Amino acid sequence: MTRRIAIVGSGYMGGGIAQVMALAGAEVLISDVSLEVTQANRERLIEETRRFVADGLFPSDAVERIERQVKVAESIEDAVRDADFIEEAVPEKIDIKHDIFKRVSAAARPDAIIATNTSTISIAKLSEAVTNPERFLGVHFSNPSPFVPGVEIIPHEGTAPDVVERACTIVHETGKETATVKDVTGFVLNRLQYALFHEATQLLEEGVASAEDIDTLVRTTFGFRLPFFGPFAIADMAGLDVYNFCYQSLQTDFPERFATPEVLSSLIEQGKMGTKSGGGFTDVPAERIPDLIAWRNRAYVKLSELMKELGPPPMK
Repeated sequence: MTRRIAIVGSGYMGGGIAQVMALAGAEVLISDVSLEVTQANRERLIEETRRFVADGLFPSDAVERIERQVKVAESIEDAVRDADFIEEAVPEKIDIKHDIFKRVSAAARPDAIIATNTSTISIAKLSEAVTNPERFLGVHFSNPSPFVPGVEIIPHEGTAPDVVERACTIVHETGKETATVKDVTGFVLNRLQYALFHEATQLLEEGVASAEDIDTLVRTTFGFRLPFFGPFAIADMAGLDVYNFCYQSLQTDFPERFATPEVLSSLIEQGKMGTKSGGGFTDVPAERIPDLIAWRNRAYVKLSELMKELGPPPMK
């Protein structure tokens, strides 16, 4: 059965999500503040698709598929009326979103999933404007949505479990990965992203290094590992005892900012030092460690080769 998807907000993010859904085979209706804006945005995303095909980023038939699958709705109500899944991607202002969700709720089927692409606003707060809020959750695509593979799934306390499952299934059908997180300020993605940015700006303001040198270190050292491993897997491979020592060193000048996490201390007290002991955050079985290390090394070499092939980004 072909899925019917409505995208409310057809700008850069909404248009990208429409491309993703259409290439997965869904019928997509887009809508915006006016029919004229929606039509202009559809033309833009089709032209954008042509460039992506020419650059080898989209399949060769992507233009034809998106032209066929992505249609313009005359109004928000027309877009959502028969939709199975509705994704809101309007500006990050709660009053605008509340107004949209009231209109969507009034026009959509009662069993339709209603999702928001917000990266900052409480899902519970947004749900106040949704009729039957148990079908509402956050489905947060990252920019640029056609190419970033991860999607943050954020239910509020009242979201029905089957709605979370259905939303994940729809996202997985596009080839993307999901991670389900709690409805807290900043969720997970932005708390991590802005924690890094905050520390980077501290180093810049203190004159420790230039912006260019900080960026170089991030992308060529720990950032180099991040396409393959998250912070817990990286810590396990480094050794949790090493992390504990580093925290003690950092505390000499930054005792509050770099207080040792309790969960780290607890694992060390249990004798779990990461992959070297066969236990840690990821708890990799001891017999799998040689395979993991070999895979890691191959992955790093392949990434180095890709970076050389691509060359430096055209920033200068």
